[in-house]
Amino acid sequence: MPSDSNRPAGGGRSSVPELFSSALSQVSTLVRKEVQLARAEMGEKFGQAAGAIAPIAAGGAVLLGALILLLFALASLLVRLFDLATGWAQLIVAVVFALVGYLLVRSGLSQLKTSNLVPERTAEQLSRDAQAVKEQVQ
Repeated sequence: MPSDSNRPAGGGRSSVPELFSSALSQVSTLVRKEVQLARAEMGEKFGQAAGAIAPIAAGGAVLLGALILLLFALASLLVRLFDLATGWAQLIVAVVFALVGYLLVRSGLSQLKTSNLVPERTAEQLSRDAQAVKEQVQ
């Protein structure tokens, strides 16, 4: 049998204001904890986003290196093999390597989509918490 010291005063029943105050306090604590969780998860997501910077920078460096080093060599090869004018050969090579660089940068940017930065676990937990609060209120 439970001891009387664990029972609230007033015949063992809490008043509506006490229950409401307790519920508000619990919801406040819950919201604070969820905000802390969201901050931690966003920090993790920003770490992932920072990791996407490396492929973008690598793509840019590869693109620049390709344009400087290979443009001249390949344009010269095209001039020699196909008897093209130097300007046309350089344009063909530049377009091909611009596409390669674009694809590298695009792959890095795809890692930075905002959908990848959403704190999914926190959103799911907040949804469950909201449902639990609705059930408790009814």
